[in-house]
Amino acid sequence: MINTNIYNYINVLDKAADAANSRNEIISNNIANVGTPNYKRKDVSFQSYLEMALMGNESLDERVAGVNTHLSDFGGLIYTDSSTLSYRLDGNNVDIDTENAALAENQIRYNALLDQIGQEFARYKMVLSK
Repeated sequence: MINTNIYNYINVLDKAADAANSRNEIISNNIANVGTPNYKRKDVSFQSYLEMALMGNESLDERVAGVNTHLSDFGGLIYTDSSTLSYRLDGNNVDIDTENAALAENQIRYNALLDQIGQEFARYKMVLSK
């Protein structure tokens, strides 16, 4: 985390990319355990926390600065999804098609976040080179 106000957006995007990377690992673990009896799928919740933190009447810059001051409090919360439900007789609740779709969606999100971070640095580079 870079401790200056100019990097508020980059810090928030970086934290979101970290959470997306964690979610990628969790989903991959779910896929790896598709045949494990009694395995319950896991997931990471981060996006909803960030969305709630960014809600408000202030300008986006002020809301992002507010989130940035408490960024260490934000982390991907790993939880067991539908731990009492099972789709199969062996007690496993992992659906391979759902996991593959979630992995593809998450990978697109991760790549978009990295692209946004790159664009932010490109803007700073353009301003500094003038």
